[in-house]
Amino acid sequence: MTRRRVVVTGLGCITPAGNDVASTWQALLAGRSAVTYLPRLASEGCRCRIGAEVRGFDPARLGFRQPVDRLGRGSQFALAAAQEAHRDARLADPALNLAHCGTIVGTGIGDLAETVRQTQNYLEQGIQAIHPRCAPRVMPNAAAAHVALEFGFRGPSFATASGCAAAGHAIGLAARLIRSGDAEVMVAGGTEDISCALYVAAFDALHAVSTRNDEPEKASRPFDRRRDGFVVGEGAGMLVLEELDHARRRGASIYAELAGVGMTSEARHLTTPDPRGDAAAAAMAGALHDAGRRPADVHYVNAHGTSTPLNDRMETAAVRKALGRHASRVCVSATKSMIGHSIGASAAVGLIAAVLSIRDRVVHPTINYEDPDPACDLDYVPNRARELDVDVALVNAFAFGGHCVSLLVARLAGA
Repeated sequence: MTRRRVVVTGLGCITPAGNDVASTWQALLAGRSAVTYLPRLASEGCRCRIGAEVRGFDPARLGFRQPVDRLGRGSQFALAAAQEAHRDARLADPALNLAHCGTIVGTGIGDLAETVRQTQNYLEQGIQAIHPRCAPRVMPNAAAAHVALEFGFRGPSFATASGCAAAGHAIGLAARLIRSGDAEVMVAGGTEDISCALYVAAFDALHAVSTRNDEPEKASRPFDRRRDGFVVGEGAGMLVLEELDHARRRGASIYAELAGVGMTSEARHLTTPDPRGDAAAAAMAGALHDAGRRPADVHYVNAHGTSTPLNDRMETAAVRKALGRHASRVCVSATKSMIGHSIGASAAVGLIAAVLSIRDRVVHPTINYEDPDPACDLDYVPNRARELDVDVALVNAFAFGGHCVSLLVARLAGA
């Protein structure tokens, strides 16, 4: 039996670099940092006082069918990105069978700001002060539910909550639901909101984030010897995934094929990555095997590339294990160098960048790469975008808990 194939037919995102795909992509190609000094973090006493926030975002202007005040900020991001992807894929078709359409939205923590607000209400005024909308706003599946409600999707709908790998798991599982015949169309991705200082403070307490407060735009520097931690970011990335024949029958424009998915677990330590990179390499190898591709087929890796000392070395080792001698000939770049680490949304935004690299035959740079780390010895596309015929790309996502996901996206033959 011929395996059902999955293609990408729509893209949408809200990021610190721009409130849509076009502006985000142009900022990434230009190598512009969206990291800024955040006075509110200083007022809260955080050592880390920088971050990558979404700016100029007004959900009231987007015409959601649902009242905006019922949505947490993360759900607003997800819905805005889903709306753009839905429009891009031209899914507003009365002939579309909504029972065969679904959504999976990943998140790292969910609506932490609302959790803190209602906890304060409880501690100060008792249980009678808890707002009735508390539960529907703080539940991690809120964003997925709102996307399904917005578009009337009656197929599979749920959330993934695997930290920095959440969007990777959401997209990979969505692809498998299409392959299995449980859906024809899935809107999948991830979202994250950092409006609550506790979000940054929690990572600050672990000494995981950068404290280069005097040079925010240079703080996120994946694979550079002087990196000192990641920069917390936010936003959402959503993609429309569709069964190939279904997309062709309705005349959809196809960006690329999501051909391979690899998922593994380190099962070693909750927060410290395995320096050998075995599980990460296995995830990449799994995606290659799933797609029926060889290491030599890969042109580009969109790295997890967090800018932490341990992760970047681990990922370099993993890429070398997965791709062997071919690793030295592959371009590797880190989207997080410009927009920070949007946790639950990061893999989706990275996949959007990889898809656009295939479309436009160019890869964005890793900025702030100035002082090479001898332990990170791949081609990280330093500081300037590079023209490149990308036919096959890997997108990596690794998370606290040892979760590893790798997605393989490829140019569709004849496209």
